[in-house]
Amino acid sequence: MDIQNTQSQMRKGVLEFCILSVIRQGEVYPSDIVDKMKAANLNIFEGTLYPLLTRLKNAEYLTYRWVESNSGPPRKYFVMTEKGLNFYAELEKTWKELADAVELLTQPATPTAYNNNQQL
Repeated sequence: MDIQNTQSQMRKGVLEFCILSVIRQGEVYPSDIVDKMKAANLNIFEGTLYPLLTRLKNAEYLTYRWVESNSGPPRKYFVMTEKGLNFYAELEKTWKELADAVELLTQPATPTAYNNNQQL
């Protein structure tokens, strides 16, 4: 089994939630998303990001507006829709439940925990 493949799959599993977390903070340009993800040590390439943004837009979770640029073509800024905020709330709930379960399962067992499970 390849550890890098497993690590990659774990990251992919939370990618959409993390990207939506960045967008939920306010209107954002895709390169800003890339920068914030890199700062959090979750590297993502624009070739991965743009198809995901398109899929989220097509699902009506995101909308965008064009902003003229002084140094190139217009820029597309994304923001979450009401439907997207509701979707995010469900993802956030799922994430918290999952994170709590993983935390519980990955903590080292203590003798007290064993004693509480034993029947006398």
